[in-house]
Amino acid sequence: MKEKRTKSWKPIGSGGGQAPLHSSQTLPAYRQSLASVTPRAGFHPATPRLYRKAIPPTKSQCTRGLCTCLLPALLLTGCVSLMEKTGRALDGSAFAEKTLARYAGPEGEVREVQNRAGETSLRIGISGFPDLILRATMPDRDGNFSLISLDYLAGNEHGWNEFSLELFGGGTFLERDSDFVLSVPEFLPLHLRSGRIRRYDTRIAGDRALDYLNNRYQRILALSEWMLTLDAPKVSGPEAFRSRFGPLLFPELVPARARPEGWLREGDRRRRAENVNWNLDYTERTFPEELWNVRNSGTLLRDWEEAGQWIYLRYRLDDLVDLLARGIAVTKQ
Repeated sequence: MKEKRTKSWKPIGSGGGQAPLHSSQTLPAYRQSLASVTPRAGFHPATPRLYRKAIPPTKSQCTRGLCTCLLPALLLTGCVSLMEKTGRALDGSAFAEKTLARYAGPEGEVREVQNRAGETSLRIGISGFPDLILRATMPDRDGNFSLISLDYLAGNEHGWNEFSLELFGGGTFLERDSDFVLSVPEFLPLHLRSGRIRRYDTRIAGDRALDYLNNRYQRILALSEWMLTLDAPKVSGPEAFRSRFGPLLFPELVPARARPEGWLREGDRRRRAENVNWNLDYTERTFPEELWNVRNSGTLLRDWEEAGQWIYLRYRLDDLVDLLARGIAVTKQ
């Protein structure tokens, strides 16, 4: 049933937008039909190493141009935010669309954008989640829009992960008095539809990147679901998140004073992988069985180092959903 609006609310949009998905089918009904035809992807506990060691550029290579020398320098310094912008510049995505209108507020921003083909859409950014962008169709005459994808790009000291996750759902973008409100009552993540990986001088794209990203996605789902079952207050902020879970996930790698009490017991078995002597019995006492091989092989550590922001995003996904359901107030800039 469509939500009632007061007369002070006005729709945003040109009137030519695509009919929203949720106008003809409810989300619960779609979820039920989806469950009968789309089984959860298989779980792959370990992924082989993909990358080779970085080779620093020579002085002559650095002089060939700013884009050529900037990326290796950033990789050496670990400057993540600039490195992400460099990645966008190198692949051209930073220049692929122009902003037609911008709305901003304390909790996020909305942009009406146009790509090179002349197609328009909404680009939605959320404060507290700087690594993701929600894509949606332009609103129709009633202010309704359909979600398209969640686009993610986050860097680390070695490179970055980038993917587009297809979404099902919709929302409204309406004028209210002197500001505008964007609201998404509910949405459902479907599947990864594209992605790219960069680590040092190695780039992976296409189906190969999707395979690696899907495997990592399944591991992150399992890890975040376990994190949310722990009897502890939910943390907010990437730094607090790492401080809370780093010692629990990897007591072998933190100072003795930061390790969980009783993590090491007499007779605990050890196995060396990725240059770490993993405590196998701690793994089995602490984690669900589907994560045992992931941790003991060093794959969990690799995920933590290379996709920590992705893990944090999945851990906070319910908070993101609640924020969008309440609505984000913005003003036209």
